Amino acid sequence: MNIHDLVIRDKEAVSLEDVFLNQENQNHIQQLIKEHQFVDELSKYNLPVNNKILLQGSSGCGKTTTAKAIANALGKPIFILNLSTIICSRIGETSQNIKQVFDKAARTKSVLFLDEFDQIGKERDSSDKEVGEMRRLVNTLIQLIDYYPNDALLISATNHPEIIDSALIRRFQLRINFELPNDEVLSAYYDQLVEGFPKDLQSIDRKMGISFAEAKDHALTQVKSNLIGQLVKKVVVN
Repeated sequence: MNIHDLVIRDKEAVSLEDVFLNQENQNHIQQLIKEHQFVDELSKYNLPVNNKILLQGSSGCGKTTTAKAIANALGKPIFILNLSTIICSRIGETSQNIKQVFDKAARTKSVLFLDEFDQIGKERDSSDKEVGEMRRLVNTLIQLIDYYPNDALLISATNHPEIIDSALIRRFQLRINFELPNDEVLSAYYDQLVEGFPKDLQSIDRKMGISFAEAKDHALTQVKSNLIGQLVKKVVVN
């Protein structure tokens, strides 16, 4: 299968300033970026560079956005694994597809982002109907991760780390937890979402206890409703 069918080349430029992270996660990300900026200097002292990262936790809380922002901060292209084409019913072909993507990312010193990692890294369970293929796939992933070069970066994301094979989990040098934002963080996010609109469109109901993705949909739906309401009034008046 062609490499272009196996990956999604996302060219959206996301700044780290656009990512809402708690202080602990900000520190982890900043340290990670600095390690890769000074990878040659660190190697002179045989200091390992963290280049296998697992982002885990609640859906819609910024894992994909964080991966894009890291790639942008490092000036590296990002390859996003296309799960819809990577998984094949023919025995062995899924492993071959993944190996092809890993090889491409390694050669180009890119960021490889494996979203929904639990779909390809599921625990090897003898009760699985496709246990043979799953074991081959996980074994392939273990080898690919072990030999992934320091000057490239592997970022995986999952909402369900508990079902990922424990041998794969151990390969990640850094595991970062993503949780639902608290009210203070979510309020700041709402401020950022509406600040580019005219003042009369910024008045929205702020729902708390939800993810960033849900908050964005919630806020923008209200902004659109406010704008449409204004346009309808103008039509009626005219």
